[in-house]
Amino acid sequence: MSIAFEPASETEAAGIILEAAAQATPLAITGGGTRSGFGNRVAADHVLSARKLSGIVSYNPAEMTMSAKAGTPMAEIEAALAQNRQMLAFEPMDHRGVMGTSGEPTIGGVFAANVSGPRRITAGAARDHLLGIRFVNGSGEAIKSGGRVMKNVTGLDLVKLLCGSHGTLGLLTEVTFKVLPLPPASVTIVAFGLDDAQAAAAMAHALSMPVEVSGAAHLTESVRYRFIGSSHPEGAATVLRLEGLPASVTVRAEKLKAAFAKVAPATVLDHEATEKLWRDIRDVKPYADGTQKPLWRVSVAPTAGHQLVAALRLQTGVDAFYDWQGGLVWLRMEADAEAEMLRRFIKGIGGGHATLVRASGAVRAATPAFEPEPAPVAALSARLKEKFDPRGIFNPGKMG
Repeated sequence: MSIAFEPASETEAAGIILEAAAQATPLAITGGGTRSGFGNRVAADHVLSARKLSGIVSYNPAEMTMSAKAGTPMAEIEAALAQNRQMLAFEPMDHRGVMGTSGEPTIGGVFAANVSGPRRITAGAARDHLLGIRFVNGSGEAIKSGGRVMKNVTGLDLVKLLCGSHGTLGLLTEVTFKVLPLPPASVTIVAFGLDDAQAAAAMAHALSMPVEVSGAAHLTESVRYRFIGSSHPEGAATVLRLEGLPASVTVRAEKLKAAFAKVAPATVLDHEATEKLWRDIRDVKPYADGTQKPLWRVSVAPTAGHQLVAALRLQTGVDAFYDWQGGLVWLRMEADAEAEMLRRFIKGIGGGHATLVRASGAVRAATPAFEPEPAPVAALSARLKEKFDPRGIFNPGKMG
């Protein structure tokens, strides 16, 4: 689909949406287009892009808050933050590598999809950093959260509701969010040779220690070389990140390395190597492979991720690595998506969520991208959709 509408202001966007609602014309909502193909197929012939709604509206480094229009490129946001040694604590993933897309990720797209990276285990998700929003609903009304109460949905936390709705409830036009100082120092402890179950136990132990681990991932042997290369001992790598003041990082690193020395050979990556490693983990570098092999993002209990992968390996061709202390599993299927098997196994280990991030067009057409909602939740979602978008014009079909 080519872009049909590119409003340059919220008022212009409201007019377009009001007209589309009057004509019952479905719209595919997009920003930079870097997550094109994510989710279920959208049943719309026209694209409404927010990328011209661009620019930082306000930034107060002392109060650590920023407001920006939804189409502002992430590069512009990060450059402004870097000038004041600040950052987005939730480390939003850049999907271009795994999705095979181009364009520029936007801040509105990050919050619309609630994109969160490795530091989520300690800093929270994108939605936890979102303070306020402006958006246009399906009736062409411009809404601001917080100080104003939206008719018919009084009491709902609109900020958290819109974050992660993938443009199905409204068009985000502006977001206000928290930022945090950049850690002046960071290192990564790398333990080699642990199997998946041993790594899960080791990461759980590390997270229980008073050393403030800010990232915990297990890079299986099949993907380890894509992250760390061949200059270290062979085998899988279990990686734990420490951040903060230099003296504190040094002391905590010694404690953590000593703890790991009891179970596996360990080494320490410096600040520069740490930044590159966790950027690659964030962007799922091993599976940014230029293929359309089905890629799943699975969230389960940290102690259950390796059990899921072990069960799948007995039944099908699958490659995997773990983030979030083992609770986030990136799965690349070698052939079929195996959605029914995957979701059945997830249910068998106590539940979780599986999202199909990438697949061929044929697989996407036959496979629900998001975890099916239980009937009561689906009914609630339908009622919310009816309130926000009564004519059903925003991204119809994208979330099922």
